[in-house]
Amino acid sequence: MTAHVKPKALDNFQARDFRMLIDGVWTEGAGPALERVAPGHGIVVSRYPAGTKADAERAIAAARKAFDEGPWPSMTGAERSNILLKAADLIAARADELAFLDCIESGKPISQAKGELGGAADIWRYAAALARDLHGESYNTLGQGTLGVVLREAIGVVSIITPWNFPFLIVSQKLPFALAAGCTTVVKPSELTSGSTLVLGEILVEAGVPAGVVNILTGTGPEVGAPMTTHPDVDMVSFTGSTGVGRLTMANAAQTLKKVSLELGGKNPQIVFPDANLDEFIDAAVFGAYFNAGECCNAGSRLILHKSIAADVTARIAELAKKVKVGDPLDPTTQVGAIITPQHLEKIGSYVDGATKAGASVALGGGALDLGLGQFMTPTILSGVLPDMTVAREEVFGPVLSVLTFETTEEAIRIANAIDYGLSAGVWSRDFDTCLTIGRKVRAGTVWMNTFMDGASELPFGGYRQSGLGRELGRHAVEDYTETKTLNMHMGARTGWWMPR
Repeated sequence: MTAHVKPKALDNFQARDFRMLIDGVWTEGAGPALERVAPGHGIVVSRYPAGTKADAERAIAAARKAFDEGPWPSMTGAERSNILLKAADLIAARADELAFLDCIESGKPISQAKGELGGAADIWRYAAALARDLHGESYNTLGQGTLGVVLREAIGVVSIITPWNFPFLIVSQKLPFALAAGCTTVVKPSELTSGSTLVLGEILVEAGVPAGVVNILTGTGPEVGAPMTTHPDVDMVSFTGSTGVGRLTMANAAQTLKKVSLELGGKNPQIVFPDANLDEFIDAAVFGAYFNAGECCNAGSRLILHKSIAADVTARIAELAKKVKVGDPLDPTTQVGAIITPQHLEKIGSYVDGATKAGASVALGGGALDLGLGQFMTPTILSGVLPDMTVAREEVFGPVLSVLTFETTEEAIRIANAIDYGLSAGVWSRDFDTCLTIGRKVRAGTVWMNTFMDGASELPFGGYRQSGLGRELGRHAVEDYTETKTLNMHMGARTGWWMPR
């Protein structure tokens, strides 16, 4: 048993008690409190209400009423934009508080959490701009007596369900765009990392979002998440999480034929050719594998290296990975923090054990790391991995890098595509034709060329196949939360109807 050492930064810390937001009122909920133990420190840091089905139904009813009768959907785009911009300013003003919550609840390094908050504020500002740009179409080419107009209308009530690995960033990839479109929402963050989303509720109330437009529930998937995906008064579900739960969400939503947006798992390859700038790639390989302790759907967890460079590159990656600082998430110099739960740490270890039994070799790490704090794992590299091994096909969601090899471009493409996922990929070569060939033929929603895990609010994000449905971010993100309506208008006296006069 690890003896937990409380860092000085938590000397005067008191666990924070949160409430849910339903119809503009902060409520304790009907169930008992859920306690969150910090994965990097082993102490209770937050308590949330354990929401129930009844709480979910109250929140959905509030969102329904706010959409059908409230002012939010009928506001001008400029009015909604101004409120979203105020929210962005308040997010920036409370960034340190929000980053601290994400750090202690998820185990991510504090420096990383602060970076994510900067990105999130930018997304809110981008969504605010799109609120003023949402528009329909008109067609005056249908004949002298006909005018066609296509309207974009808010889809209605949206259930938003977010995961534990990027608590504030991922809700920011969904909620501001739904609000920009004029939707009302019910939001359920992970029961492991609900704190920053609840603070976001405070921010939105202060920014002027009317009661019932944003409702925030805490609790488990079976109790709270399930009714959010099945209730007939919900018009759309936006979910980020595992592929398995995504399938369940889709099946639940199918009962009432809701629109579904899913951002799910990934097993993302980086394909490296001998002519690549290997110094830059090795840095990107370490970052792509161990950022957020590998608990990232976009992690570059599969290296597909040309055989002629595989041994040397693997050794160089291992040397750099040894310098990665794993430690206290509250230490500004930490690069890799804690694993989310003891159970997840055990699951990651089982993938490593299974890989070695299947014939792979541990080139670095391979096990848990006792730092006298919470639960940690050393950065791990598995070499000699074959495409049909479980560790090469399933999402480990931990700091584990699998190294595979190829000889021809066609073989590299075949290995990259020979899995169920298609979220992202990378290709490294100085030859533009090679990069473009990989970019066109690898089935993934994002393909990075001579870089990895770059992003911007303007660029769409999402995956092929079992990595999800739909896209987030980008200039069409607000449109995802709308329905189109056709108005076919006839001008003047109509003649030539079917029945003779």
